[in-house]
Amino acid sequence: MFNIPTEPIGSIPRPPSLIQAITANPADPALESLYDAAVRDTIAQFEATGSPVISDGEQRKYHNFWTYCVQGLANTAPDGFKIPFAAGHTRRMLRLTGGPFRYHTYADRYLEVALRYAHRPVKQAVISPSALSLMYPLEAIPGYSREQFIADLLREHESEVRNCLRKGAHRVQIDFTEGRLAVKLDPSSELLHRFIDLNNLALSRFSAEDRRRIGVHTCPGSDRDSTHSADVDYSALLPSLFELMAGCFFVALAREKDPVHVLSIIRDHLKPDQMVFVGVIDPTDPRIETAEEVCERVLRAVEYIPLGQLGTCDDCGFAPFCDDTTTTRETAFAKIRARVQGTTMASARIQAQ
Repeated sequence: MFNIPTEPIGSIPRPPSLIQAITANPADPALESLYDAAVRDTIAQFEATGSPVISDGEQRKYHNFWTYCVQGLANTAPDGFKIPFAAGHTRRMLRLTGGPFRYHTYADRYLEVALRYAHRPVKQAVISPSALSLMYPLEAIPGYSREQFIADLLREHESEVRNCLRKGAHRVQIDFTEGRLAVKLDPSSELLHRFIDLNNLALSRFSAEDRRRIGVHTCPGSDRDSTHSADVDYSALLPSLFELMAGCFFVALAREKDPVHVLSIIRDHLKPDQMVFVGVIDPTDPRIETAEEVCERVLRAVEYIPLGQLGTCDDCGFAPFCDDTTTTRETAFAKIRARVQGTTMASARIQAQ
């Protein structure tokens, strides 16, 4: 039977007991058993949805998808780059205070744990070099130039991605949520182009075969049912996005007010050797989509994107920051189940034509 591929993006809300324990004492050794239990339960529930590709729900990423690899570094300060969300709150990147730049934790560590329990292919999300580049302050760090920092950053990112591929990740997804935000911060698109160039420097280090297993995710942010850049028109981002040397792209689409406009841009700029997974589930909407709704969204996408290049996904992770409790685990898995069922329904209808 013909099947349109479907994949998750990443995060699943953590169990309340885990969130409470992290809040009380993030260094408590007892957390290890709670993390392990959360990963096992997440994978079991993920597989129960029928999703052909799963993740560990980023249960072990302390404290979020953005800084997991640098949290705990001694040469950082908490007052880094600020991200304002539409709901009125902000999040911050860590600020680098001195060199050299090294990761504290590599994502292949999370992948290893997930693969112990998974019976289906596991994808692993990693943060982009462009996001981490925001750690370097505007003022030069004495004795550690921005050029040295970028060289170290690219080496660390390459090592992380290679390790994930080597250890058996179905796909490595590079989270590039700052792409749309870059356009909001700098409408000239100079910042976006710098981000694209930096990420391509990283991607160019991999073979064409490797890049087929590497994807890039873009969205307007997702935190406490809010976004940081949903007001930016995709026409300012997508043409540049598809210049990235990745094999596939995960594009948030379900919450867009004019999905046909976005699909038209994708059609005009998607290259023949690229795949695009369009978002059919909105994690910021508390309502659970029906399989029929998802099916209709897929069938609409088929009108613009060749079948061999089309897949579906959720718009974003459901809890990219570990203290976000706006969505329950039950709701997240119900939405994933709707994505899987709706995509299967659309595949069947297309095959029957």
